[in-house]
Amino acid sequence: MQRKNQSSSLQRRAFRLLPFLLAMALFLLPGCGERDDSMTAEPGAAAGTRDNTPVCLIPDASDGKVVSGNGASIDLSGADSGYIRVDYTGSAEKIRLRITSPDDVVYTYVLTSGSRDSNIFPLTAGNGAYKAAVYTSIQGDVYATSCAADFNAAMDDAFLPFLYPNQYIWFTQNSACVELASRLAKQANDDLDAVSILYNYVTANVTYDTEKAENVESGYIPDPDEVLRTKRGICLDYASLLCAMLRSQRIPAQLEVGYAGTVYHAWLSVYIDNIGWINGMIRFDGRDWTIMDPTFAANSAGKKLRKFLGDSSNYEAKYTY
Repeated sequence: MQRKNQSSSLQRRAFRLLPFLLAMALFLLPGCGERDDSMTAEPGAAAGTRDNTPVCLIPDASDGKVVSGNGASIDLSGADSGYIRVDYTGSAEKIRLRITSPDDVVYTYVLTSGSRDSNIFPLTAGNGAYKAAVYTSIQGDVYATSCAADFNAAMDDAFLPFLYPNQYIWFTQNSACVELASRLAKQANDDLDAVSILYNYVTANVTYDTEKAENVESGYIPDPDEVLRTKRGICLDYASLLCAMLRSQRIPAQLEVGYAGTVYHAWLSVYIDNIGWINGMIRFDGRDWTIMDPTFAANSAGKKLRKFLGDSSNYEAKYTY
């Protein structure tokens, strides 16, 4: 995919953004009700110069590259586009999918019985040899292999895994979050503007759900549109919603969990034209969401930013979605 060129020089841009902290909603406003959905970053602001037309990539139908057995199927048709589709139609109560990436990181996903449109799983390690296997419970936590596949991914576009929807970040052209992202991004002049506007909206309009966080079950799958409807969610809900909105605006976004220094937390890395990947641009430390100062982010030619992004001790991603 050819990334579009920015018409203005990002090196000379300087704007400030005051992040809304989840901690304030969590501790200072525990009894507040739902916020007004009409709230935007800058109500009544004039339209910007950036094209806000949403683009939602659609996982293709199978071309016959399917491995199946014992009620499970692994469709490899989309591997060269950065994803696979996995379904299970058997009777087992517990179903797990494991994907081993070329760098030997093992991703474990929870499946449910019955074919679902959102059973799309990303190949975020890029090109190379992958392994996928579906396991079903035979007794308690004892699992047996239903089917497995070894395959290669050869993507022409390295951005694809971070633009397509997947099980954790599901959206379509008809999703409410896609329509909202387009409406909000209408004010933006460039991608940095769009990122800050969407970030402001999500953090200002979604309240952290402490009860849900205390009772969430293993294998929880977020629903961006449900988060918009309820205006409540846990950290994964925030990340999923914002990532879906960014991707629908043609802004590649990675949802990552791992370590920043010695702290285990989550962040979104975002690709900006003429800058590249900004690692940890939007961060969640278990309590607060914050966004990197866009002025700092825009100074990509500066030694400070290059040193930060090149220092592996700052961010160590364990999983990328």
